[in-house]
Amino acid sequence: MPGLSAPEPATSLESVLRQPVAGTRLRLLSYNIQVGITTQRPSHYLTRGWRHFLPHAERFCNLDQIACLLRDYDIVGLQELDAGSLRSNFINLTEYLAERAGFPFWHHRVNRRVGRIARHATGLLSRVRPTQVAEQRLPGLIPGRGFTAARFGHGEESLVVFNIHLALSRRVRLEQISYLADLINQYPHVILMGDMNCQPDSMELRYLFRRTHLREPLERFHTFPSWQPNRNIDHILVTPQLKVRQAKVLRHSFSDHLPIAMEISIPDSVML
Repeated sequence: MPGLSAPEPATSLESVLRQPVAGTRLRLLSYNIQVGITTQRPSHYLTRGWRHFLPHAERFCNLDQIACLLRDYDIVGLQELDAGSLRSNFINLTEYLAERAGFPFWHHRVNRRVGRIARHATGLLSRVRPTQVAEQRLPGLIPGRGFTAARFGHGEESLVVFNIHLALSRRVRLEQISYLADLINQYPHVILMGDMNCQPDSMELRYLFRRTHLREPLERFHTFPSWQPNRNIDHILVTPQLKVRQAKVLRHSFSDHLPIAMEISIPDSVML
């Protein structure tokens, strides 16, 4: 895994660490939180658009509600955070949510900087200590898109989790998915989660399912827009030996996306 870095622990929370063992279950969540902006109708994109660039009092009330939701999960992939700029009162939102939700380990990736106004980011939170964390850019005409990959356990039977936020352009998404497929195929146990901006029957995801062992979801989980969901563009995809116990969309309208949750069983061969 290129670009290895040490996980960033919230050391004051070590006491709440739960270390799952082989054969147990993991609860997963993926959520595009739209920087803590509640969107309940199309007009809010216009009337509340300024909140993408300036601080507002409601943001941290919404983030505290999101943190309450995250407490029920073991590994969480978050998209559309801020890594500490004017609009977030210079607070790293990944760290903020990790502390509020009791996650000992977190890692953020800054995707794009807009001066002091915004530092667009993704975040990965975990109750399990990663053995390695990597981040890398994805192809695209506009710089910024990338992924975080965390390895849990050691050796060939480790678990690798990718957190991604793919581009809006179909052509660029195909390039990004092709790049990801080569990486995913290096590992037997993979979780790919995030806002992929495309549906399971899209050209991009059909290509991904052909190129990798990731399984196509059996159900269509509509996550966007949150007030009237009719598109399933947020996904948690897993390789075959990770047994899906439950998967669902949660009604948690503190963004323009809904979160998607999954519970999986880990094979006995995977020692975390």
